[in-house]
Amino acid sequence: MAVTDAAPTTTDRTTSRLDHPSQQTHELQPFFTLTTTLLRAVRQHDFDTLAMLCDDDAGIVDVDPGGQSVMIRTRQEWEGWFHGLFGALDELGAETDSLVLDYRAFVDEALGWSVLEFRQFLELGDLVATFDCVATIIWKRTEDGWREARWHCSVLSQDVPDELMALAAGDPDALAA
Repeated sequence: MAVTDAAPTTTDRTTSRLDHPSQQTHELQPFFTLTTTLLRAVRQHDFDTLAMLCDDDAGIVDVDPGGQSVMIRTRQEWEGWFHGLFGALDELGAETDSLVLDYRAFVDEALGWSVLEFRQFLELGDLVATFDCVATIIWKRTEDGWREARWHCSVLSQDVPDELMALAAGDPDALAA
């Protein structure tokens, strides 16, 4: 079944591709709602929701705006990473969004795991970069409910306009041309 990104583009943080799921149904899978809540929190730069859902005591591997892997080992690094990312995106006026391409999950009494394939969008004006990713998420049951204990994301493919690549590489004049 083909999955497209035909949903509305991200012109504000209230409309998301996550609001227009593909024809595939993942809602019945364990942790799917929590997973989409994580993706929405990133999209909306909602640090408080993200922090509440993430235990991250095992650290994470995430993807920076240039598509490179970033190892984050401690909660302090995690908080700095997301505050820095959200601040940089806000400063640029950039928007992000996600489209779930595939999702599988398994749950046991105290632990669960899921594999999320998704397309991450980074939009800056008329420029749109896409990153097709796969994330493995380890979930653990806590007194406060299920929390993400480990996120490991890898980029499978990317399509990034040259101007955005230059900007990610630190060229402040990349968008002036």
